[in-house]
Amino acid sequence: MKSLAELLRHLSRPGVTELTLATGRPPMIRGANGYEPVDPTAATAEDITRALQAMVGVARASTVTETPVQWSVNATGLGSLSIAAMRRGDLIHLRLSRAADAGAVAQAATARPAAPAPAPAAPAPVQAAAPSYRTPEPVPAPAYRTPEPAASQPYRTPEPTVAQAARVPAPAAARPVAAPARTFTGAGRELAVLLEEGRRGLASDVHIIAERPPLFRFAGELMAQGPVLDATTVEKLLLPVVPERLRPVLEREGSCDFSLETPEMGRFRVNVSRQRTGLKGTFRLIAREVPTLESLGLPADIAKATHHHQGLIVITGPSGHGKTSTLAALVDLINRETSHHVLTVEDPVEFVHPRKRALISQREVGSHTKTFASALKGSLREDPDVIVVGELRDTETVRMALSAAETGHLLISTMNTPSAAKTIDRLIDLFPPGDQQQVRLSLSSGLRLIVSQRLMPSADGKGLVAAAEVLPGSVSLGNLIRDNKTFQIPSLQQRGKSLGIIRFEDSLADLVRAGKVKLEVAKGFADNPDELEAVVTGKRSGATVAAPETQQDSARLLSKMGSLMGRKGS
Repeated sequence: MKSLAELLRHLSRPGVTELTLATGRPPMIRGANGYEPVDPTAATAEDITRALQAMVGVARASTVTETPVQWSVNATGLGSLSIAAMRRGDLIHLRLSRAADAGAVAQAATARPAAPAPAPAAPAPVQAAAPSYRTPEPVPAPAYRTPEPAASQPYRTPEPTVAQAARVPAPAAARPVAAPARTFTGAGRELAVLLEEGRRGLASDVHIIAERPPLFRFAGELMAQGPVLDATTVEKLLLPVVPERLRPVLEREGSCDFSLETPEMGRFRVNVSRQRTGLKGTFRLIAREVPTLESLGLPADIAKATHHHQGLIVITGPSGHGKTSTLAALVDLINRETSHHVLTVEDPVEFVHPRKRALISQREVGSHTKTFASALKGSLREDPDVIVVGELRDTETVRMALSAAETGHLLISTMNTPSAAKTIDRLIDLFPPGDQQQVRLSLSSGLRLIVSQRLMPSADGKGLVAAAEVLPGSVSLGNLIRDNKTFQIPSLQQRGKSLGIIRFEDSLADLVRAGKVKLEVAKGFADNPDELEAVVTGKRSGATVAAPETQQDSARLLSKMGSLMGRKGS
């Protein structure tokens, strides 16, 4: 079938007033002699949806229902075009005409629902200045504009590559369209449409940036969808959702964090900041249901650490790699299986835990408490069994966390560290040299579990898969921490499978063998790619890693040597 650009050229012919596309029919134009086909190939609903998205953007295309909707765009060489669209089940009608015929097009869309055929091709380079958005409702809408022809970002949504096609959400018109949140009015309706589009497409984040099109993160990759948003439009979209208490913070510091929730769209973690071209909003989509360890693909043995009555559990990994979801899964496990009092301190509150067996008290920094450290200090008087801290950020917070873990509480938190061993080093290095030995003693006896995780693209390209390094607390680990020999932790991990230790490379290898992750992707995350490939392909040499029996014998021999040396020294 011809491209959309080729079809639109028919509107420049003398006497042609309209281009009509309808599901299951060939594209047709309307001239002095009535309708005539301009392409023998019938258009599909997907063809029409892509054409509409190319001209007005993904968000607007998703709003098409049985009520006719109109937009106005500027097309190079054609001037102002009027677009009318409506949808009834799988049948989509799309009419394009010169602006002078806008009224006639809208009337025709209502009066002749069975009108002739559809069919635009994949997003063709339509040089259209984004619409001054007009809907049947008298709601002021933001002015969108299109990048200049030389701009690096095309107006249309780029045609997905073969690798991307598997994870790009189905066209909006092929999915049920949820109504915008009732709590949004005016320009906020456009924000609601974008966020709902992100949730339907299973995006993890939505970025709204001045002078850029909306960006959606699908399976770890950012993809532009829709027209460029100018700075004024972005301000109209973002400023109304910033809480009143945080507006002075945004003006003073240039950035603020908060949560946003509506019954219709669910919950989001939001950061609004200022940058070179204007405001920028980052919306992290929070799942409607609290996840479980099983749904996250994490080892079930992690749950054993929640059975301790006191101690420290730390979830680590880079930003954006699922630490908060794992934290929420552990809290939900406690909520389902115990009657403990769980007190959380978060910035902001992300997952909202429903009432189950446990008592959950969720506090937000800025709204309910001033800082993490002050909340921890006060929490010790609130009779908690479990304390959850969103992040261990500074020395004061870590000091209070270690104190809480030593005084009969189970403390669970997160850190942005790359591995379990480096997490221990970071906790110790936060303190001055004079205090570090005491911190080692506290960690050696109180550390219950460290989980270091990464998210990586799945083999089918449709989502993300978690690989996890698991380091449970043990006597051997405690001795290394107390004696300042954390550099030996990797050796302990190699021979400590019987202690419940899972090396990150072993987790990667299991995912590759199971077909969940491609080997080349896993090698990009491994500290030793060659060893990982050898393990997966079965070409590992005996010199690389000793057999389990040899490992155990070596461990016993080293232990005996240490004892003999200790006696000799005495």
